[in-house]
Amino acid sequence: MTDVKTENLTFETSDGWQLKGDLIRGADPDLAVLISSGTGFPRRFYRAIAEYFAAQGAAVLIYDYRGIGDSEGRGLARSGIDYPDWGRFDMPAAVNALAVAAPGLRLTHLAHSVGGHFLGLMPNQAKIDRHAFLSVGTGYFGGHHRSNWPMEFYFWWVLGSYSLKRWGYVKPVGGWQGEALPPELFRTWRRWSQHRSYFQRDFDGLMHPQHYDAVTAPIRSWIFQDDPIATRSTAQDLLSVYPNAPSEIIERSPADIGVRRIGHEGALRPGREALWAECWDWLSN
Repeated sequence: MTDVKTENLTFETSDGWQLKGDLIRGADPDLAVLISSGTGFPRRFYRAIAEYFAAQGAAVLIYDYRGIGDSEGRGLARSGIDYPDWGRFDMPAAVNALAVAAPGLRLTHLAHSVGGHFLGLMPNQAKIDRHAFLSVGTGYFGGHHRSNWPMEFYFWWVLGSYSLKRWGYVKPVGGWQGEALPPELFRTWRRWSQHRSYFQRDFDGLMHPQHYDAVTAPIRSWIFQDDPIATRSTAQDLLSVYPNAPSEIIERSPADIGVRRIGHEGALRPGREALWAECWDWLSN
């Protein structure tokens, strides 16, 4: 893409994990955008939207959480990686890395799926000026489309259980198309997803310390009519954990942006520039 350059980064979390990222920037950026991934999505999945933002005038950081893509680092089965680690250590490290790479620029955040779950674990979340959520809702199965329930039951209790027993982690086999997942993270995700309160059940345990009420940056959350997971119900449940952040939900159909399907991941695929323009307008306001 014309006038868009990529620089590979390695940066360290406060607990010593080495993370990999790509800084994608336009010729003269005037905005910084951090893109936080959904569960099992490597950073390369977000390159198209990152290049789009860079072409509009942004410095964009895409990165891999620990255990994912180029940040895997060590054997997953014994890695000890759990879900909150991504919010407590990895996302803050990415914020700091972007702030160093793009000094003086206003820092904003685009989050896909679980990328919007852990703002309240970040000790430096106040550095972020505003958030754009794409397909962000809780993992509670009861709030998902009923047509998705059989697949979720199979993933949680059949494929996942078998994979843990056979390999010690969740391997991308049998229909799971994401990256391999650490065992503790998978079990936590499965446990949370059985309850509407989702991770709030662990606010005094696994999620402690947490500061969800300290998040005050505005959030605009885009959901899509054919997304079986980030429904209006689960999106609203997720936003409710940020009681002091001004928020709104924007619902779009595939036809609204000129495509046949969006689903849970399609908002980030190439060809969604009409939607990306809405996100850019919000972030760069």
